[in-house]
Amino acid sequence: MVTGAAFAETVRGVSVTGNQRMDSESVRLLANIRVGDNLDAEGVNQVVKRLQNANLFSGVRANLDGGVLKIAVTEAPVVNMVTVEGNDEVSTDDLKKEIRLKERSAYDESVIGADVARMLTIYQRKGFFGTRIEPQKIKLADNRVNVVYEIAEGHPTYIKSIEFTGNEKFSARTLRGEVMSREHAWWRFLSQFDVYDEDRIQYDQQLLRQFYARQGYADFQIKSVNGVFTPDRQYYSVTFDVDEGPRYKFGALKIENPFPDVEMKDLEKKLDMREGDTYNMDKVESTISALRGAVADHGYAFVNVDVVPDKNDEKRTIGLDFKIQKTNRVYINNLSIIGNVRTFDSVIERQMDIRAGDPFSLQTIEAARQRMMSSKFFKSVEMVPTRVADSNLMNLDVKVEEQPTGELSGGIGWSNINGFMIDAGITENNFMGRGQIVQLRANWAQYSRQVMASFTEPYVFGRDLMGGLDASYTMYNYSSLGSFGYDRDSLTFGGRLGWKLTDNWSQTLRLSATFDQNFDLHAPGGWEKANLYTVGTNFRYYNLNKDFAQQTQTGVVANFGAAYTGFGSTETFMRYNADVTGLYNFFDNRWQLKSSLEFGLIQPMGDQYIARVYRYFLGGDSLRGFELAGVGSRNWYYSTYALGGMWKLNGSTQLNFPIFIPDEYQVKGFVFLDYGILGRPPRQEDTFAGLPNYIDQDLRASYGIGVYWNTPMGPMNFSWGWPISLQHYDREQRFLLSFATQF
Repeated sequence: MVTGAAFAETVRGVSVTGNQRMDSESVRLLANIRVGDNLDAEGVNQVVKRLQNANLFSGVRANLDGGVLKIAVTEAPVVNMVTVEGNDEVSTDDLKKEIRLKERSAYDESVIGADVARMLTIYQRKGFFGTRIEPQKIKLADNRVNVVYEIAEGHPTYIKSIEFTGNEKFSARTLRGEVMSREHAWWRFLSQFDVYDEDRIQYDQQLLRQFYARQGYADFQIKSVNGVFTPDRQYYSVTFDVDEGPRYKFGALKIENPFPDVEMKDLEKKLDMREGDTYNMDKVESTISALRGAVADHGYAFVNVDVVPDKNDEKRTIGLDFKIQKTNRVYINNLSIIGNVRTFDSVIERQMDIRAGDPFSLQTIEAARQRMMSSKFFKSVEMVPTRVADSNLMNLDVKVEEQPTGELSGGIGWSNINGFMIDAGITENNFMGRGQIVQLRANWAQYSRQVMASFTEPYVFGRDLMGGLDASYTMYNYSSLGSFGYDRDSLTFGGRLGWKLTDNWSQTLRLSATFDQNFDLHAPGGWEKANLYTVGTNFRYYNLNKDFAQQTQTGVVANFGAAYTGFGSTETFMRYNADVTGLYNFFDNRWQLKSSLEFGLIQPMGDQYIARVYRYFLGGDSLRGFELAGVGSRNWYYSTYALGGMWKLNGSTQLNFPIFIPDEYQVKGFVFLDYGILGRPPRQEDTFAGLPNYIDQDLRASYGIGVYWNTPMGPMNFSWGWPISLQHYDREQRFLLSFATQF
């Protein structure tokens, strides 16, 4: 409110009233007025506006009376506390990040309105379009207020349908599988993908473009995306209007290589496509990356690969010219490790396997970063290269952010084989910052108990040798479990030393001493002692690649080993073992074929007798459709008493495939064929009480179906198996369930 004459008047004084917390001189400074200034009505208005814009007053009046500028203010309340109430779907911390109204600031309704708008945006992104936020002002003494944002969240707005128009080459069902958003269904209670989210719809458009680009539709466009409420305003319907365009193939492919020391044939091997293949943008990107990596391995860092397309609309082809840009070879000048407080520099350097003076290779550096992240010592690892001016040298800063490396875990579970299980353990993966692993674990199950401790040193004698010490005590209560018929108490101490032979091959040497107390249900003598001293070696081949999106792997892993038990042992024998598993993914890595084969052989020294507890058995997980130890030679009188075998050969072929449940739930169906042969027991088991036992080493096989669910609590396996070939004394078990969880 402004009163006064329309003509200018000289200010002879300034009077301030109504102020309580702020002194009068501060008000005059905010008004930006001095004695001697000339003011007219517009000037008085500007004084009022300046004070209002300070956001410190809820009311301001000014008038010029006899040369005295009289300013009357009403101070805005001071905010004592800001809180939110009624929020469940969005955390209080996330909401407070959007609140600009702060404690001890002046109460300002314009700021509060903006706060409400920002918080509503968060709720709308989560699909809660019906959310209401009402700010409440609670008056306190001394002109103070508390501000409470009262939130009524309502219900999320689900996606009723996802439709497509303009699609001719791919069905709507196929395209729905390519986007992240999902149509609402009752069984999506663990997911938020069926809640309407505008940001996710934007990402869905990018996923569609990528999908069509992989299928050769280089001209694909999304004309529009419409999301509208259903008539009852309870759901959203989303429609993508697309223009697929024609399908293209790869035309002529060329590589321009400016480096004479980089073989052209090595670069040509990096082409991920051939002329005539369906155009695929992902293959173009992977080829660019592969070419850069191939050149970088020769020390040419920061190589750019320009791709010049030659698009022929008439022939529906896109030719590509990969032009590798010329650059000089670069070397690492200095390597600095930054951010490690606990982990020794030497541990990090060994993981990186990069030294000053090495050629600068982005591929090598990224591989080092991946190895460091795989160690789980660090929350983040950043490689920061800096070029040394006027040289072909590069400094490399390795910035790490450490994270806790101790793990406290526990689990419960149940299966047909082990019954009810409880497991607990503690592991430190970076003991004393030296990269050493210390583990203590105990588990209790219906038919077994175990306590174990282990220590692993990844760099024995400062070399790339992994050594360790292990100790365990296990009690097996198998006398009441199906066909086993024995109990065993076993104390084992062991040592191991391992090293890499190549990138894929490694070898491990093991020494162990085992002290057993064995009880065989149908053997005379009751509990008997057995001491076993063993030395053995194992060769391992590992070449698996993981698809993190589908949580599947592809490749081959194999083990080959031999061990000698003797040196004064109660029993003396050689044990040979081999196993190989192959995994192959197809149909966008959503299908997987898994095949495995396992072999084991015990060779006694001389005519020594090998106790049942050390023989091989088949059944359960190793041969579904049969009970644990449910196949092979058996006692003629105690038909549930399996005699075991001195060798075995068993395998499995399994096809894993997606079922109607979306991939994000990690539920797969599978069909399988299991097969195996269990060798005969020692000759001493041929008869019992003067009559011949059931002795055989015949082929057994089974087939079946199942469901695998990788639940948030742990994996669950349900399988049903039916034997194809069996003997009348074999023990069948059609259904097998295993479940385990960790917390």
